[in-house]
Amino acid sequence: MRKHAKRHRPVRAFLIFLLSVILVGCFVRWDNTALQVTSFDPVFSRLPTGFDGCRIVVLADLHSTSFGEGNKALFETVRAQSPEYIFLLGDLLDRMREIPQGYAAAVADGLSAIAPTYYVTGNHEWAVGDVPALKETLTAHGVTVLSNRFEVLERGGDSVILSGIDDPNGYADQKTPEELSAEIYAECGDPFWLLLAHRNDRFEKQYSLLGADLVVSGHGHGGIIRLPFTDGLLSTDRTLFPSYTAGLYEENGSALFVTRGLGNSGPSLRLFNRPEVAVLTLHRGLPS
Repeated sequence: MRKHAKRHRPVRAFLIFLLSVILVGCFVRWDNTALQVTSFDPVFSRLPTGFDGCRIVVLADLHSTSFGEGNKALFETVRAQSPEYIFLLGDLLDRMREIPQGYAAAVADGLSAIAPTYYVTGNHEWAVGDVPALKETLTAHGVTVLSNRFEVLERGGDSVILSGIDDPNGYADQKTPEELSAEIYAECGDPFWLLLAHRNDRFEKQYSLLGADLVVSGHGHGGIIRLPFTDGLLSTDRTLFPSYTAGLYEENGSALFVTRGLGNSGPSLRLFNRPEVAVLTLHRGLPS
């Protein structure tokens, strides 16, 4: 009996190992494909009363990924949040991943059918190339492209300014964020304003100094790997322990919201960091 048991030990060990590999693989796949809805409730003393309770879905970093056939799962999840606006914060495409035919148009159609959708470029669109054609496609399919410009949003008898900038990878002679900020103050006085800017890592030293009440960004991928009590382990340029990777922050009198994003660039994977559909509900009041 003892010899019989010994003969079966290698088989049992192999089966345990194989089961472990399968379970880990299933977890990693789930961790990279199962959408997670997260809600945030920033409070601003300057927010106009008419925008109290305004609900916004924030998406970024799709990287040519599809959640369900034709992104059906993504659209259904976004629709279920009943957003008044959708912010799409760049890296829609990825040159290191296959881009399905008509991908950008389909995303634009799906999101703009739910709520007014606003888009700014990320760094990967410029790596893919032909950004003007991409902007034309998105515009033709119902998305408002904010390329270093701003618009007035109205709600409940009040207004706020929504602005957006192209990624720094864009044209060398493009309007700077500082020039856009100066235009907003020159034309609108001292409004409550939001800035859509893809790169989270430019907030502390540049974007927080522009005067925007709220900057909304992506790019950080949540730090790629998230563990308890961390702000993410890796930046998108593979430096350790980056900040401003997920959630709400404040510097220099300006607030920042960063979404963990949805997809992965090239062969990279997320860990403990599911694809995020972020919901921002703006509130008027005194911050706690």
